[in-house]
Amino acid sequence: MGVPAPSSYCLIGSVDCPNLEFEYGDADEHGAELSELYSYTENPEFTINRHCFEEDFRTQVQGRGWLELEETSQKAYIMRLLNRLEVVNREQRLKVARAILYLAQGTFGECDTEADILHWSRYNSFLLYQMGTFTAFLELLHMETDNSQACSSALRKPAISLADSTELRVLLSVMYLMVENIRLERETDPSGWRAARETFRTELSFAVHSEEPFVLLLFSMITKFCSGLAPHFPMKKVLLLLWKVVLFTLGGFEILQNLKIQKRAEFGLPPLAEDSIQVVRSMRAASPPSYTLDLGESQMAPQTSKQRGRRGRKQLLTKQDSLDIYNERDLFKNEEPPPEEEEEAGEGESTLDGELDLLERGPMVPPLPSQTPTTERVTFPKGLPWAPKVRQKDIEHFLEISRNKFIGFTLGQDTDTLVGLPRPIHESVKTLKQHKYISISDIQIKNEEELEKCPMSLGEEEVQETPCEILYQAMLYNLPQYMIALLKILLAAAPTSKAKTDSINILADVLPEEMPITVLQSMKLGIDVNRHKEIIVKSISAVLLLLLKHFKLNHIYQFEYVSQHLVFANCIPLILKFFNQNILSYITAKNSISVLDYPSCTIHDLPDLTAESLEAGDNNQFCWRNLFSCINLLRLLNKLTKWKHSRTMMLVVFKSAPILKRALKVKQAMLQLYVLKLLKIQTKYLGRQWRKSNMKTMSAIYQKVRHRMNDDWAYGNDIDARPWDFQAEECTLRANIEAFNSRRYDRPQDSEFAPVDNCLQSVLGQKLELPEDFYYSYELWLEREVFSQPICWEELLQSH
Repeated sequence: MGVPAPSSYCLIGSVDCPNLEFEYGDADEHGAELSELYSYTENPEFTINRHCFEEDFRTQVQGRGWLELEETSQKAYIMRLLNRLEVVNREQRLKVARAILYLAQGTFGECDTEADILHWSRYNSFLLYQMGTFTAFLELLHMETDNSQACSSALRKPAISLADSTELRVLLSVMYLMVENIRLERETDPSGWRAARETFRTELSFAVHSEEPFVLLLFSMITKFCSGLAPHFPMKKVLLLLWKVVLFTLGGFEILQNLKIQKRAEFGLPPLAEDSIQVVRSMRAASPPSYTLDLGESQMAPQTSKQRGRRGRKQLLTKQDSLDIYNERDLFKNEEPPPEEEEEAGEGESTLDGELDLLERGPMVPPLPSQTPTTERVTFPKGLPWAPKVRQKDIEHFLEISRNKFIGFTLGQDTDTLVGLPRPIHESVKTLKQHKYISISDIQIKNEEELEKCPMSLGEEEVQETPCEILYQAMLYNLPQYMIALLKILLAAAPTSKAKTDSINILADVLPEEMPITVLQSMKLGIDVNRHKEIIVKSISAVLLLLLKHFKLNHIYQFEYVSQHLVFANCIPLILKFFNQNILSYITAKNSISVLDYPSCTIHDLPDLTAESLEAGDNNQFCWRNLFSCINLLRLLNKLTKWKHSRTMMLVVFKSAPILKRALKVKQAMLQLYVLKLLKIQTKYLGRQWRKSNMKTMSAIYQKVRHRMNDDWAYGNDIDARPWDFQAEECTLRANIEAFNSRRYDRPQDSEFAPVDNCLQSVLGQKLELPEDFYYSYELWLEREVFSQPICWEELLQSH
C-alpha cells in the first residue's frame, strides 16, 4: 500500500487527495481485529498472563514447553486448568483464567514471529473449545455480571479505572479470541476444525447450554451499563464480542447475498440482475468537491467570501447550458453552494441542536469557492453500473396518469388492459415491465396482508427456526432498550460529542489507575482514548447494519420494527451529527502506535517512545476502521430512509445536504455512492436553486446511483414530493408491525378465534387451580370485596 503525505496534505487541496485503496469487507485483517481487543493501557497484563501460565505449567510439566507437547498432553493440561476454575477463591480463579488467556493469545513466549503467534492462537482456541472452555467461561461471565458487590463498589468510586473490570476483561478476552479465531475460515483448516466451527456456531445461535442466545447476555450487559447500574463493565470488549458473535452466527455480507439469491428462488422470483458487492467494488471514485479549503481561510472577511461566491456562481451559470459530463475534468469541480446553502448549513446545525437533546452543538465549516481549475481530463466508463428497476406501484401510477389523460377514467391496479391508449404508451408499458423488479419484501408484505384478512382459512404460518428468527424472538420484548443503549454509547464515542456531566463514561476500560504525569504519557493516553472510541463506533455501526440486513431478509416487518425504534431514538440526527466534522481528517487519523499493537508488542522489545514517533502514527494511507465505520453509518442511514418520505423529510429538516456533500471529499467509491444515494432521495425537496447550483453533484448521482424509471428525483414533480401527512405514514407502518408481532409471536389463550364455552353448568363445573395463599386470605377477600361493598340494584337494572 502506498504511503501518501499526512492528512494535512489532503486538506490543503482536496482534489489532490489520492484515491483510497480500500476494500470493504466483513472485518479487517485477522491480526488487526485481534489487536483492537486490547487498549495500550492493558499491555503490562500480557506479561502477567505469561507469568501465571508459566508458574502453573512448570508445576505440571517438567522440562518441555507448550509447543513441544503432544495434543493429548495439551488437552490433559487444559482439563486440569478448567477443573481449577471452580475453586471458591477469587484470586486463584483469576490466575487460572489468565493462564487460559495466555494460551488463547498464542503462547507468545515460545514464538519468534507474529505469524507464529497468530497460528498458535488459532490452534489453541480450537483446542480450548473442544475441551469445553467456552461453556465454563460463560458460567463465570454470568456470575460476574450478577456480582452485586462489584457493581456497588464501582458506583461508590469517584473514578473508575482498569482495575475495576479485571475479571470481566479476562473472561471477555478469552471468549472474543475463541469466537474470532474459530470464525475465521481458511482452506488449510482440517476437517475437525470445520466440524467444530459449525458446532460452535450452532451453540451460539440456538442456545444449547442456556435458556437464551449468548447475544442476549451481551445486550443485557450493555443495557445494565447504560442504566448506570454497572459502570465498570468493559464496553469496548462487550461490543466487539457482540459484533463478532452476530457476524459468526448470522453471517457476513457475502452470506447475505447467497441467502438473498436462495430466498428469491424459494419465492419463485427471477434471479438478481447483478451482484451488488461486485458492482460496488468495480466502481471508481469521483474527484471530490474542492470548495472547502484550508481551515485558516475560513476566517476570511465576509465581504470577500460573498464577492468570490458571486463570481464563482456567475461562471457556473454561464457554463450551465453547455454542460457535458464526458468532457469535464471531474464531477464536482467549480461546484460551490450559493449563500443560501451556507445559511441553510447554519440553520441546519441550529435545528440539530435545538430540536434534539440527544445532540450537542458542533462547528460547521462554511463552504468556500474552489481554486482555479486545471485542464486535466478523465475518461468515464461506458454505460451505467446498475440495471434500472421499476416497482409495480410505478407501472400502476404511470397507467393511471395515462388513462386519465387519454380515456378519462382508470382501471385500478389493472396493468394489462391497454385499450384506448396510443402506441407510444404501449411501448412505454412494455419497457417498464421488462425492468420490473419484485423484491422479497413485496412478497412478504402481500403474504402478511392475506394472513391478516383470512386467518382461519389460511391457518397458522410455518415459521422456519433460523438463527435470525430465534435472535429476533429473543430480542423482541426488550428491543427498544437495546437500540437506545447502543445509540447512547455511539453518541458518547462520536468525535463531535462534547463531554457532559450526564453522559455515560465509556472510558472505564482504558483509563489506568494512576493518571499520566508526563507529556509523553498524556500523549499516549490521548491516542489510546481516541483509538478506543473509534473501535466502539466501528463495532456499533457494524452490529446495527448486520442486524438490519439480516432482519430485512428474514421478514420485512422485523426490519421495520428495529428501524422504527432507531428512528424514534434519534438515530438519523445522531448520524448526521457524526458526519458534521472534517470526515477526511477523521478517516486519515493516526490514532495508533504500531509498536504497541498485539502481537508485535509481545515479541519485540519496546523502543523508546518520543513525541515525534507518537505523532507520526503508522504509515497507512487511511485508517481502515474509521472508513469502515463511515460507510456502515451511511448504509445505516440509507436503510432507515429508503422509501420513507417522512424520514427523508428529516434529512431535509436537519439540513443534511451540506453535511453530506462535504463527505464527498473522500475519494472512495463506496462511501461516495451511499452519500449520493442520500442526496438523491432529498433533491426533490431541496428546491430549484439548490439543484441549479449543484449540477455536478446531480451528474454524479446520475452516473453512479441506480435509476428508477419514472422517478422524477431531479425535477421535483413527483407526487411523493408533496407534503403529505408524514405522521400518518409512520403510524400506519407501526400498526402493521404491531399486527405482525402480535399474530406471529403473541399466543394468548383468550384469542378472539378460540372456542367459547357458553354452557353455565360447564363453566361453573371447571376446576381452577388457585394459589395456596388464596385459601388463607379468602374470608378477608370476601369481606373486603363482596360484603362491605354496597350494591345499588336499581342502577344495575337500569344499566341493563
